[in-house]
Amino acid sequence: MRIGRQQERQDQHGQQVRLGKALVGGGCVAALGFVPSMAMAAPGSGVSGTVVAKGTSTGKLKVKTPKGRTDVTFRTITVEPGGSTGWHTHSGQVIAVVKSGTLTRTLDDCSVEVMAAGTSFIEPSGAHRPHIGRNLGAEPVVLWVAYLLPEGSALSDDADVVDRGAKK
Repeated sequence: MRIGRQQERQDQHGQQVRLGKALVGGGCVAALGFVPSMAMAAPGSGVSGTVVAKGTSTGKLKVKTPKGRTDVTFRTITVEPGGSTGWHTHSGQVIAVVKSGTLTRTLDDCSVEVMAAGTSFIEPSGAHRPHIGRNLGAEPVVLWVAYLLPEGSALSDDADVVDRGAKK
């Protein structure tokens, strides 16, 4: 059938039927059948939710899941004043929200990011991307973290200290 042209045929009683009008009319009737059911949708019941942390990124977050099956783990991490995570890596991406305090992160290129409460960030994956988080403030840093790791992977792996004098 060509678009914009109506084709005619004769039905079994010899009457002509315009297929285009019949199809459009039938589609409208079918669509109207869905409207009342959508308007009558019942709200959920017996369900509650609590926002435990919310953070806004400083730019786009590029989330990449591992190839194959992915373990998704949620964790609360507290870094006491003067504490650090130690240099480490992840085998998959980690999405974090700073719930309270200020986390100072040093990345594999020796750049430093200061993440205040209410911010979010992604820690990259791979043994070639070591990083460390430090609490240089007077109050505990509380992080809410989601790990997207290959099935069976450790949450993190220890890494050597990045040599700040090394050229990259």
